[in-house]
Amino acid sequence: MPRYQMVVMSDPVEGCEKDYNQWYQDVHLPQLVALEGIRSARRLRRVRTLGERETYSYMVIYEIETEDIDAVLDNLISVAMAGEITMSDAIDRENAHAAIYEELGPVVAEP
Repeated sequence: MPRYQMVVMSDPVEGCEKDYNQWYQDVHLPQLVALEGIRSARRLRRVRTLGERETYSYMVIYEIETEDIDAVLDNLISVAMAGEITMSDAIDRENAHAAIYEELGPVVAEP
């Protein structure tokens, strides 16, 4: 079955980092992982920037496994539009970025 990664990069609203982290970990991730096709989610915090351009402070990687990525995304949008996904004022929504990547080839790991 095809596997995808949905990568979401974002920042908290200034002064709201504690609320942002609590909402993301305890509310948002469980709600999305409960949706059909989304298998897991993990959050990461930037500790260094390589290069001169500043990047987002936080990233989430959602693992998706499905024969129909469009159906999974349509469902996510539908659930969000129906208000069934709790959003927070602590996330800077205007500057957040999301993309879907399809896995290519097996994972390469040390022997």
